[in-house]
Amino acid sequence: MGCWPCLPMASVVPAAVLPAALLTRQFRAEASLDQEFVVLTMASSLIASLGLLANSAAVVIGAMLIAPWILPLRATAFAILQGRLPLVGRGLLTLSIGVATTVVLSAGLGLIVGLPVFGSEVIGRTSPNLLDLAIAIVAGAIATYAKVRVKAVGSLAGTAIAVALVPPVCVFGLLVAAGEWQRAQGAGLLFAANLLGILSGALVTLGITRPELRQRLLQSRLGFVSLLLTGLLLVPLSTSFVGLIGQARRQASLNRVEVAIAESLRTETITLGQDSELVGISIDWEQNPPLIRASVRVSKPNLPTPEQVAAVQDFINARQTIRYRLLVQRTSIDVIGPETAPNPRAVEVPPEEPSTPFVPSVPPLPEAITPGTEAPEPQLP
Repeated sequence: MGCWPCLPMASVVPAAVLPAALLTRQFRAEASLDQEFVVLTMASSLIASLGLLANSAAVVIGAMLIAPWILPLRATAFAILQGRLPLVGRGLLTLSIGVATTVVLSAGLGLIVGLPVFGSEVIGRTSPNLLDLAIAIVAGAIATYAKVRVKAVGSLAGTAIAVALVPPVCVFGLLVAAGEWQRAQGAGLLFAANLLGILSGALVTLGITRPELRQRLLQSRLGFVSLLLTGLLLVPLSTSFVGLIGQARRQASLNRVEVAIAESLRTETITLGQDSELVGISIDWEQNPPLIRASVRVSKPNLPTPEQVAAVQDFINARQTIRYRLLVQRTSIDVIGPETAPNPRAVEVPPEEPSTPFVPSVPPLPEAITPGTEAPEPQLP
């Protein structure tokens, strides 16, 4: 009776980490330019471009799910640490063809549609900052970890990569077609930051998870160049990030000032007149000095007077660190009533009648029978 051949344990139980030889073959296949890569790139580019034109985040997310750019990108990171220059060139060539295809398709759609104004999905990808670089680094790390660890979910990594790469390239093509070169440069900077951030995250993850690549991470010249380019991007991205933080703080400060002025006009004793009602207030910070526009409803068309407006303006400036100019926009309303206002007659309510107590009716008692007499017998009909 024959016995089953002895099989190695690695072929029976899947290992937590892929063997180096198998990983090399898989990365070599991922770096190749094939029909599937071209078809998925064209589909994701068209869907993402249409979603950006429609300003639909859901459609853009749908394009992210099918983008195949993770394959040549993480293969390039692996080839850099392995020192395989032909594989590095193959991965970069495949990725470059994908990027060029996306730019051509998105620019063509932009020319055909001719949208005069773009929505927030496009504008939001023209001002990259440090947050975008951080997202790209984490996306690259997770994408590579999902490749070397077989228990990780690879589809999540592909989604994260697509989030970082496909939309900025489509935005670049749309803006180039519209002739908005300055904004297109912002989208191009976002793509470069995401590309290098993903590559750096992949390099570091491979060096940590693969012991045979750990020493090569410190010795690889291409890896050093990739990390250096990523570091150089910190300069423009930090500038935009600091500007973003400063703008948010200024806006919050302006909102607090606006609320404080509105509350003081509503609660303090000085007002725009007893017959006026403050409806709303806004501040135009582009004016010098800033212009306060107060909307009021008045019952007398000649109120408030210029003297009252000047008094309120002085009251505001006395409580603020900068001087303001007050402009009142009044809306006259008519209050109409009868010429005389006689007191209405009181409504007469008839007095309630006293209620008689309820006495239940008792049936009459039967007549008493005298002793010695008999009750008459009932006669039958």
